[in-house]
Amino acid sequence: QVQLLESGGGLVQPGGSLRLSCATSGFTFSSYVMIWVRQAPGKGPEWVSIIYIANKWTGYADSVKGRFTVSRDDARNTLYLQMNSLKPEDTATYYCVKGAVAGDHYYGIDYWGKGTLVTVSS
Repeated sequence: QVQLLESGGGLVQPGGSLRLSCATSGFTFSSYVMIWVRQAPGKGPEWVSIIYIANKWTGYADSVKGRFTVSRDDARNTLYLQMNSLKPEDTATYYCVKGAVAGDHYYGIDYWGKGTLVTVSS
């Protein structure tokens, strides 16, 4: 079955960096658009970033553009999110999410990981 397992979260000071990983299994990772979503305490989910197949195109929320970089390693079936210049408002649980339809297009999402908590605080 589809499994998405995030790791790499933790406590970091403002201005610091973290790299999140999402190890996947149970589907052909290289054939799917992948997404990062975050949810801050007491708030709704917020779309963070998207990466299309073969690293052809990436997109970012305005709130993280220029600071976060999404990438994928299809040989390792793993999704990454490099987060630099972290701010307290980046504090959230970060989720790895699978696109719903195979191919180089976005038609919604289906499976979510359990998330990894990122806390940005001094």
